[in-house]
Amino acid sequence: MLPKEFRQPQGVYSFVVERSLTQQTKGKFMKEKIGKQLDRLRYVLLGGALIAAVSVATLQLRAENSGRAHAADVHVKVDDTPIKREGGAVITSFAPVVKEVAPSVVTISVTQKGQRLQMRGNPLMQDPFLGRLFGGGNDQGELRTPDRQGLGSGVIISKDGYILTNNHVVQDADEVEVRLSSGKKDYTAKVVGADPKSDVAVLKIDAHDLPAITFGDSDQIEVGDLVLAVGNPFGIGQTVTMGMVSATGRGNMGLDYEDFIQTDAAINPGNSGGALVDAHGRLIGINTAIISRSGGNQGIGFAVPVNLARSVMESLVENGRVIRGFLGVNIQNVNQDLADAFKLDKAQGALVAQVSPDSPAEKAGLKDGDVIVGFNGKDITDSRHLKLMVGETLPGTKVPVEIVRDGHSKTLEVTLKELPGDKQLASNNNMQNNDTERLAGVVVSDIDQQTRRQLELPRKVDGALVTNVDPESAAYKAGLRQGDVIMEIDREQVNNGDDAVKAANDAKGDQILLRVWSQGGSRYLVVNESRQS
Repeated sequence: MLPKEFRQPQGVYSFVVERSLTQQTKGKFMKEKIGKQLDRLRYVLLGGALIAAVSVATLQLRAENSGRAHAADVHVKVDDTPIKREGGAVITSFAPVVKEVAPSVVTISVTQKGQRLQMRGNPLMQDPFLGRLFGGGNDQGELRTPDRQGLGSGVIISKDGYILTNNHVVQDADEVEVRLSSGKKDYTAKVVGADPKSDVAVLKIDAHDLPAITFGDSDQIEVGDLVLAVGNPFGIGQTVTMGMVSATGRGNMGLDYEDFIQTDAAINPGNSGGALVDAHGRLIGINTAIISRSGGNQGIGFAVPVNLARSVMESLVENGRVIRGFLGVNIQNVNQDLADAFKLDKAQGALVAQVSPDSPAEKAGLKDGDVIVGFNGKDITDSRHLKLMVGETLPGTKVPVEIVRDGHSKTLEVTLKELPGDKQLASNNNMQNNDTERLAGVVVSDIDQQTRRQLELPRKVDGALVTNVDPESAAYKAGLRQGDVIMEIDREQVNNGDDAVKAANDAKGDQILLRVWSQGGSRYLVVNESRQS
């Protein structure tokens, strides 16, 4: 416990002698924010390349304009036999594979109608050049913005006209046209449904006896397998490129459900929605995005695995929306520090930071601090993996969930519900933690009613409010930030600033386990004071 002379007035507790950090903290915050924005800009969605090489903003799906097609079964061809990897024979041509696959890949043209702008009384209305630019005015004082057009690709998945593509290819589209590879005929397409969470969309055209592609099994692909990417880059016409699977299970692309296949096959704007096929010509992915500093191919492309795309497609066709399972836990990845703190053999699994009230998880007996290492008989590698598996499981399904609690394995039976709406899903993870007096550089205070209202803290949340964190401290490096609420220290409950100071002083060793409330949810953090600057 610090001497009283180091304490701040009005119930505020400091773990170090105060020094002004306002400008330094703001500077770091702005650098972090700008860095994140630059990172986002490197991820380029590939649909919407204009014919004149003009960049077009991605179009967003409007359900009211989609002309949703009547739900029906989609009959697809599937070949899930493993690919041959013995080696030996040298492949000198993929021409037979391309001849089989190319007719199944189509070009998608989208149009977003221009908007009418009220310009009555605006002096710009008198400018003849601007009048021509915006389509001219009318007697009501309106101007019409130009139509916006874009191009993407798609894959025929059934003989009766169902087509897979990306959500971002058809977002906000008022008109969708499909051209077959033969170029002989264009079809007006209806948007059966689209899922922004996985970037998958399903279209339907009125046609029969179409060359449907054969589905492969994306769970069986391996790094090093040869692949072909087929699509319409930059609107120049159907193009085929070759590469290999560079990695599997990629995430952090900004979608809710991610399990991307990474490939070095050349992919460019306009390839979105096109096919990624294996050496036997079977569909294993839908090309979606690239990482690029130039906007063009730099050898890092991503495709939605066909197994995920197929699951979303079947739900969209059958229900007009994607129905996903719901467990009811706020989860985070397990790093080595957390693995040590929770007595795990290895840094793997999904750590339960919070169990939602009246959720399937709560009813099954899951608790905060449990680590989910298995779901429905399959090992869980991280939180993203668990989220995918839960989402692909139908509501009402009863599944075994293997957990580690206090170092001991246990299996619980959980009956999933349907995933609630977005507002109820908003509590994911973005939390940070703080410590007490022993945690150098951290300042906490009690939570009064005014603070509770300002921070919109639920009644159930008690703890010590973090009022300052030294950017050079171990707590800051662990993720603790100003405005977080420390709820637990080393699994001991914290109700106020005094509790936090005492619990921190009682902590043993260099590593201190914190549970904090931040941005609408709770999360665990490990502060390693041996890493103190």
